Formats: sequence, structure tokens, C-alpha cells
Amino acid sequence: MTAQTYEPGAKTSVAAISILASGGMASAKLAVGIAIGSLALISEALHSSIDLVATVITWAVVRVSDQPADAEHHYGHGKFESLSALGITALLYVLAGGILVEAFGRLHEGAPPPTISAVPFIVLVIDIAVNFWRARALHRAARATKSQALAADALHFASDVLGSLAVIAGLVLAALGFWWGDAAAAVAVAIMIALLGLRMARATAVTLLDRAPAGISERAEAAIRAVAGVVDIARMRVRMVGPTYFIDVIAKVPRIYPIDRVEEIKRRAQAAVSEALGDADLTFTAIPVALNDESVRERIMVIARNSGLAVHHVTVHDLGGKLIVGIDLEVDGEMALTAAHDIAQLLEQSIRDEFGADVEVDTHIEPLEPELPLGTDAAPERIETIKAALSRFAAETAIHDIHNVRVRDTEAGEIVNFHCRAAPSMSVIKVHENVDEIERALRRAFPTVKRVISHAEPPRA
Repeated sequence: MTAQTYEPGAKTSVAAISILASGGMASAKLAVGIAIGSLALISEALHSSIDLVATVITWAVVRVSDQPADAEHHYGHGKFESLSALGITALLYVLAGGILVEAFGRLHEGAPPPTISAVPFIVLVIDIAVNFWRARALHRAARATKSQALAADALHFASDVLGSLAVIAGLVLAALGFWWGDAAAAVAVAIMIALLGLRMARATAVTLLDRAPAGISERAEAAIRAVAGVVDIARMRVRMVGPTYFIDVIAKVPRIYPIDRVEEIKRRAQAAVSEALGDADLTFTAIPVALNDESVRERIMVIARNSGLAVHHVTVHDLGGKLIVGIDLEVDGEMALTAAHDIAQLLEQSIRDEFGADVEVDTHIEPLEPELPLGTDAAPERIETIKAALSRFAAETAIHDIHNVRVRDTEAGEIVNFHCRAAPSMSVIKVHENVDEIERALRRAFPTVKRVISHAEPPRA
């Protein structure tokens, strides 16, 4: 069966139609009940009148509850539906108490039975048909929109069907000569109203007390755990406001992940929860945790990042059980050596705190490259000179086909970029060693070259 969907104004439309039906049937039952002197029918008419009041309240409340969150209502306006359901419950109990008092009074006094004719039965049958249709329509709308107010209204009309059946039973008993039948039917109507109020009060209290909806936490947790990068869930809290599930989760993610990757995990978690639950608002708090399979290099990079330091070319060696670490640390080029050395020492101490006091750490301090150095393209003659030198140095290695050479003049010196080719079977390590040899030779031959950036490629197919 295809699920029925409702547009944002559907709750208001269903509630408005329900108002007209409630008003018409309540008036008909009250008129007939007074005419024949039936307390049961009058009670059912008053019950329908309460339903009319409830429907008017529902119609007004859903117009408010559909409004989005604002500066004063951060979770939206869904709680207005719960408050309206609580007020309707109070009206039901007041009505039930009044009916019981009048019914017991008539039983005690032995009041005469009502005048029986076909009219009240016709009105009640029509009322049953109308209420049955309204209950089904409201129930479908309530399920589609997760509206507590519409669900309460649907429950009202379902109880009206039972109430009308009880009134018919009382009138039949009165027609058969049992004078107490009508009053007994009124008592049955009052009991049904009270039970209805109890059910509504319980459902409303659950919502107002922010009890987690049954099964929602499990579904949300399963959806979040399925997101790549989520290691574990430390805590989850779920509450429902109107039709929206508000989910607050604290999830564990690998500490080696950069911020942008963590943000991607959050985005995917929101999408997963929305797909699983529909209308859901997820607050995702990430806790970085250490994984058992972290490498030594990754742990060192975490230490540097947590210290706000830029490091690269981290080398790690195990010499007979002793850990040897080498790091290139970038600092402001204008910083005094004393200050830079202090920073390096703090980094080295943090590494020893992580891996043990016997770890050997050597830090190479170098100036941090400017983010956007000013520069211009070098003259074509200079580029040709550099290219010729690169080709000459490459001839002494396993690298060949120097091409796409670019030279830029910057405030810090010349920057050289070039592409080259190597045998497809050559390992990355061997390629790197050969390219490094070319770069060192170029800087020795041209002292003005500040940096050399190479890009190795396999031969053309």
C-alpha cells in the first residue's frame, strides 16, 4: 500500500472539515435528546460539543504548530499540540463527572424513561457513520504528519462511535420497559469519556516529559553507526517536538581525521538519520579518540597538530628496540633562534611523553613558507637555461624526458617546477631518490633557486 502524504496545510484542512461535522451532529443529538428526555443522548451530545470545542482548539493549534522554529522557540512550536491535548483532557473529565452525577441522581430518583421513536435511532446511525469517517480521516492525517492534536481528535471521534452504540443500547432497554436503561447508558458514556481522557493524558504526559519515542533511539543509533568514520557512540538522547525528532548524539571519531573530514561525517550522519526517521534534526558532537591501529607517524602528527605546529617529513626508525624520530618543524622565518629552539624542545618533550623518555628525537627547524609569495614568470632564456641544466643532471640518473619546466622569481628566490619520466616498474622510493639528486644538483649549480618541485610520470603509452 502506498503511504498517503500530506502537504503542510493538510492538518489545518482536515481539522476545519471536522469542525463543521462536529457542530452539525452535536446540535442534532442535543435537540433530539432534549425532545425525548434522554440523558444518554444529551450526554453524548455534550460529549460531541466538547469534541467541537476540542476540534476548534485543534484547528487553531495546528496553525501555530506548523510554524517553523524562531528566535524564542528553538525547537519549533510542536509542544502547543501537547498543551492543547492536555486542556481537552481536562474538559473530558469535567464532562464525565457531570454526567455521572446526573445519571446517579436519575437512578436514585427513578426518573421516567425517555420517549422512544425512530428519530433518535436515525440520528445516532448517521452520527456513527459520520464519526467513523472522521476518525479514519483524522487518524490517517495524524500518522502522516505525526500530529498529536489530530491523533487526539481522531480518538475522540472513535469514542463517539462507541458512545452512540451505548446510547442505542440504552434506548432499546428503555423501549423494552427497563426504565433505568437510559441512565445506565449515560453512565457507560461517562466511563468511556473518562477512559478516553486517561489515554490522552498518558500520551500527552509522555511527550511533555520528553520520554524517548519507542524504537527511535535504536533506529537512529543504527543509522549513525553505519556512517563510515564513526567509531562508537558515547551518548544519545532523543526527544520529539510535534512531528520532529530531535536527536543529540556524542560520537567517537578517529583523532587523526582533519576537521573537514569530521564535518563530512556529521553531514552523512544527518542524511542517514533523516532517511531512517523522516523529519529529524541531529546535533552531532564529535569526540576524537585514539585507535589501536594508529601508526607512530600518525601519532606524532596528532601531537604536532594539537600543539598548533606545522611539521613535515616525519621519519621513524626502530633501531634495536629504540625509537628514532626525525621531524622538519616550520616556524616563522623572522623568529629568533632561541624562541624557535624552545618550541622544538616542547615538541620533542611531548613526543617523549607519548612514547617514552628513551625516544631519540631530532628536529630540523626551517622557515615557514609564506602563504602567497609575490612573484613573476622568469624570462624565457632563464627557463631554457634551467631546463638544459635539469636535462644534464637527469642524464646521470634513471630519470629522463624533462618537460613542462616553469621558473618563477619571488621575493624569497627562484621557484622551479618541472615534470619528468621514469620507468613504470621503478619503485616510488627509487624515483624519489633520483629526483632528489637532480634537485640538489640544481640548487648547487644555481644558488638563487629557493625551491624545486618535481612531478614524476610513467612513459607515454
